[in-house]
Amino acid sequence: MQTEFTISTQGPGLYEFTSDVRQWLNSAGAGGLLTLFVRHTSCSLVIQENADPEVQTDLRAFFDRLVPPSDHPAMAYLRHTYEGPDDMPAHIKAALLPVSLSIPVMSGRPVLGTWQGIYLFEHRTAPHHRKVAAHFA
Repeated sequence: MQTEFTISTQGPGLYEFTSDVRQWLNSAGAGGLLTLFVRHTSCSLVIQENADPEVQTDLRAFFDRLVPPSDHPAMAYLRHTYEGPDDMPAHIKAALLPVSLSIPVMSGRPVLGTWQGIYLFEHRTAPHHRKVAAHFA
């Protein structure tokens, strides 16, 4: 069983799509393994806490501090800056974070912890429509 999720982003941050995944898997009603893969090079997929929004704010702040924009003096060595100061830093963040996830499924439900959610982590400033391929077997 396969599908593709489209996640619309409005700039950097974590965008939860756990409910979309649950709704799609619910029709399967079976167990197996779900694989998610983001089809872009400047965003990531993560499983993170979905109870306290400060976790998402702090994660974004950490990665922005770890990899600042290319117009920051510490990033003067970067050469790939054609699409703006957020471009190469977005690629670096995507290289540090997962672009695919494997999640066990039991009785048509992803096996996640109580406070875990599935997120697309957008690293670019401009709005995007991100595609996440899903395969369940």
